[in-house]
Amino acid sequence: MTAPSDFETANAPTWCPGCGNFGMWKALKAAYSEVDLSLDKLAVVWGIGCHGNGADFTRAQGFHALHGRALPVATGLALSNPELTVVVEMGDGDGYGIGLGHFAHSCRRNIDLAVIGHDNQIYGLTTGQASPTTDQHMATVSTPSGVLERPVNTIGLAVAEGATFVARGFSGDVEHLTGLIKEAITHRGFAVVDVFQPCVTWNKLNTAAWFRERVYELEESGWDATDKAAALKLSLTTYHELTCAPDECRLPIGVIYREEGLPTYADGLPQLVGPLWKQAREPRDVSAIMESLG
Repeated sequence: MTAPSDFETANAPTWCPGCGNFGMWKALKAAYSEVDLSLDKLAVVWGIGCHGNGADFTRAQGFHALHGRALPVATGLALSNPELTVVVEMGDGDGYGIGLGHFAHSCRRNIDLAVIGHDNQIYGLTTGQASPTTDQHMATVSTPSGVLERPVNTIGLAVAEGATFVARGFSGDVEHLTGLIKEAITHRGFAVVDVFQPCVTWNKLNTAAWFRERVYELEESGWDATDKAAALKLSLTTYHELTCAPDECRLPIGVIYREEGLPTYADGLPQLVGPLWKQAREPRDVSAIMESLG
């Protein structure tokens, strides 16, 4: 069985001390180990952002994609080699900003992927600009008078567009988050785990202490994760007013929606019976093609 340390490289993490990425990295490694993924069968695709530095620290088949483009790359990996377990790590500015269209369409296609969202509600890598999930009215370096727009409801969008596993986690509860990531990895279909991941440098509002006072585990409330209408209604409470007190806004973490047994996108492509590279009967001579390209 693999150990969490098997998924580490010789490079040490360089995130800011106290960054929520450390908790997420620990949960990811633990989940990979507990699911007993082998290094040659795990593929991880990162977007651009602080989370993307994990490409240097994580031992796996990996690809560091362009900003907002992790999902198209991961889709290609998953469809061309169904023997891989494909995990996507993307940030709120990366995956829910320029990559939001990819996110919505991946949900409705039910691609067999596990998407882990690093949601610190700010552009951390580029020094604190407002991101798509920044609280409305919050002052940032790019919105000194406050953000005008309401934040993207990532949970509601995922449920509405067809994701078959949707969860919310908190990087400050590693054990709970590990369980969510394990469920996402083993789920057959498009799985989303959006994680509150505090940025200690640029987001002084949504701190770890702030979240600890407000998050609650759905499992403790007898939540029915198979009720889609209820999940959509609950998604309206997954973000909060800027100045809400702990007793005024409670933020749910856990599995918000789950639907089993639906066909994945690959199920509609019977020609994808296995890894495409195994289907080549003999090596092709591509020299003529290369010459034609100059």
